[in-house]
Amino acid sequence: MDNGESSSSTNNSSRPWESYNTVFTNAKAGMEGVDKEKVQRIVYEMSKGSKYFQNEERKDALMKQKIDHMRDRCAKLSSSDLSNYQKVVDRRILELEATRDLSRIWLHVDMDAFYAAVETLSDPSLKEKPMAVGGLSMISTANYEARKFGVRAAMPGFIARKLCPDLIFVPVDFTKYTHYSDLTRKVFGNYDPNFIAGSLDEAYLDITDVCRERGLSGAEIAEELRSSVYSETGLTCSAGVAANRLLAKVCSDINKPNGQFVLQNDRSTVMTFISSLPVRKIGGIGKVTEHILKDALGIKTCEEMVQKGSLLYALFSQSSADFFLSVGLGLGGTDTPRVRSRKSISSERTFSATGDERLVYSKLAEIAEMLSQDMKKEGLTARTLTLKLKTASFEIRSRAVTLQRYTCSSDDILNHATKLLKAELPVSVRLIGLRMSQFLDEIRNSDPSQGTITKFIVQKDSSRQDLDDNESFDIDASNNEGGSLSFGSHETSYAHLKDVVEYEERSHIDSEEVIANQECMEKEERRQVLEGDALLIKHKECKPDTSRSHSMNANPNAQNTEAVSLFPQTEPLYWVDGYKCILCGIELPPSFVEERQEHSDFHLAQRLQNEESGSSSSTTPSKRRILGKEKVNSKPKKQKPDQKDSSKYIPIHTFFTKSNQNSSNETQKK
Repeated sequence: MDNGESSSSTNNSSRPWESYNTVFTNAKAGMEGVDKEKVQRIVYEMSKGSKYFQNEERKDALMKQKIDHMRDRCAKLSSSDLSNYQKVVDRRILELEATRDLSRIWLHVDMDAFYAAVETLSDPSLKEKPMAVGGLSMISTANYEARKFGVRAAMPGFIARKLCPDLIFVPVDFTKYTHYSDLTRKVFGNYDPNFIAGSLDEAYLDITDVCRERGLSGAEIAEELRSSVYSETGLTCSAGVAANRLLAKVCSDINKPNGQFVLQNDRSTVMTFISSLPVRKIGGIGKVTEHILKDALGIKTCEEMVQKGSLLYALFSQSSADFFLSVGLGLGGTDTPRVRSRKSISSERTFSATGDERLVYSKLAEIAEMLSQDMKKEGLTARTLTLKLKTASFEIRSRAVTLQRYTCSSDDILNHATKLLKAELPVSVRLIGLRMSQFLDEIRNSDPSQGTITKFIVQKDSSRQDLDDNESFDIDASNNEGGSLSFGSHETSYAHLKDVVEYEERSHIDSEEVIANQECMEKEERRQVLEGDALLIKHKECKPDTSRSHSMNANPNAQNTEAVSLFPQTEPLYWVDGYKCILCGIELPPSFVEERQEHSDFHLAQRLQNEESGSSSSTTPSKRRILGKEKVNSKPKKQKPDQKDSSKYIPIHTFFTKSNQNSSNETQKK
């Protein structure tokens, strides 16, 4: 054992590139015969010592810590624990199997090396030559000739040139790509008017009706659609046909390029197909999740997700474990998702790292203009602006501001973005992004059937006791060791491993999506929230239910106290089935971390506004800063310089203060 470990350690030190796995070294269609060790070695040597390399090392170390932590948690599970979780797995398998729908026929179509194919169509001289769209900083895609050398999308161009010295670079032209994408979508609409566009170059089509109406099989429709796309655009595409979207996407990658694969709508055929499928082939399982499943739990194939289901339910959240189990059973979406309205619009650009302020401001102006044009094109106006920066060391920084009015003007966007950027200077950046959210149409087009926040709070409070008594409601509740409360902050804990279904790069980026200059304030508010929770819980326990109506009649402010005590303290927003907001029904997958955070913030702000509008105006500003403390003359918390209008800024501790004051009033009356 020791000799084996020593040998392995020696081998790693002499061949360090073997453990260096980045997005650059992962296989894509057309890279089957690539010498992976050669690619890893060149990528390692070209990256070593760079800021990117250092950032990858930090992320790799963090991932290893997570894996070690999960192994420790796994080792602590007793046979009795695993037996109980296995019962949960068996029950969930029966429930999930009951949802299996083999009556639908889904087709996933994926254009072949889309950007590169469009450029080759425009310039036939590029045909059969290794070519990549992009430049020395970064490439967007590579044709199949270049992929034979290990060149792929999201790879720096200088590394790609090292792998393939004859590589030809072509600049990006999104206007051209959008034009050809529109042509393909016209074809898709002939087979399914409600097709789901995954991106510019892929789509999901429910071809059940067209197959039935025309008496054709899924394979025949796929062949016809691919032929129609080629006739309309001169571009080839690949297709996958299966009983659900998850399987159809996997199938479309099997016979790339310019091919198709059909998986019959038969349960035994599906289970045979999915059993030996590597977990990385599944959409939503990226590099981080793959390593955690493999290194911590020994899960490499989809079949093993079912076999080791008890571990998944013991160590992951129920929504994540349900996803893994569904994948192991070959289950996926079969219904056409409800169309969601846009929640934000953004524009960002990556470039060579620079600290030149004039150049940075110039890039910011270009991005502001592009964002403004996109908003005008879609008829959107918004009032929340977010600035995103990626520094030379790959650190993500974010600042946001809410404007006084809705706008889509490039001047307004640039004016406020400049102020946000100025607060970060001096800094060397390699990416700048701007996002506008909180659209005017969200207010005008709100769903009249949507329940009110007050109604939700009342319903939540009435069910709170049931949740407290039922310890098995959240499978992870008993396993959340060392979990820390994070209230809009940078703090994370190992418990966050449970929501790692689509971690990837976004998990790091989106965990940092907070306003940098509010860090200190948020940490203080988090402490205050915990104190407020304790006060509210104590108040609620001491207050008999039978005296509730009497106290309300005796004290005109009791209604405010009741409303505050019903407030779900620091409770995270619940997502039904892991993707549907319990408040308004909007559907956001677990991978949409940034969008989920914005959505949660929106509901929190609306809830606080509703509470404030119904509260008594007698509370003085000085008392609002008491934060549950006994001394009225305690030192107020320092406010941000830009928060001049205190009437529009509603501190969260205001509500806990009012609750504490009302609690004191009741105690005195008794």
